[in-house]
Amino acid sequence: MVPVGGSPGLSVLFCGINPGLMTAATGHHFARPGNRFWPVLHLSGFTPRRLAPAEQEELLSYGLGITNVVARATARADELGAQEYRDGGRLLTAKVERLRPRWLAVVGVTAYRSAFGEPKARIGPQDRMIGGTRVWALPNPSGLNAHWTAATMAEEYGRLRAAASEDDGAQLPG
Repeated sequence: MVPVGGSPGLSVLFCGINPGLMTAATGHHFARPGNRFWPVLHLSGFTPRRLAPAEQEELLSYGLGITNVVARATARADELGAQEYRDGGRLLTAKVERLRPRWLAVVGVTAYRSAFGEPKARIGPQDRMIGGTRVWALPNPSGLNAHWTAATMAEEYGRLRAAASEDDGAQLPG
C-alpha cells in the first residue's frame, strides 16, 4: 500500500499498525466500516468534515499523511510477529527521516511499543524524536478497542491537533 503523504512538510503523519483485509482489498487506509479513524479524525478537528476512506488523498490538503508500521495485511493486528514490528519500526524511522513531518502519530500504543522497543510507553507525546519529528502514541481506532470510545479518542487526537497547531503557528484546517 502506498502511503498518502509522500512529500516533506506534513504537520502530522498518522501511522496505523498494518492494513486490514478490507484496506488491502480497497487500497484505502482504515477502510473497515467499524473502524473509527475517519470519524475520530473529524471529531478531533483535524478535518472539516468526516472523510470516507476513498477520500484519503484529501488529507494532504490539510497537511496530514497516512502510512503503516507493517505493510503485511492481516485480519487482526495480533497476527503480526515481534520481528515484523521491529522491522516496521526501522522502515518507519527511515520514512520519517525522509519526509520530516512535524509529528509522527502512531495509532496504537501497543504497535508503538513493539516497533520502537519501548514497553512502558503510554498514550500521548513520547520522549523519542526521529530527527526533528516529535512522536505521539494515539489509541487504536479499531472497533476491537473497546477501552476507548469515539468521544474519548477524539479528545486524545484533539490534544495532538492542538500541539500540532501550536507548532505550525496557526490552526490546522478543520
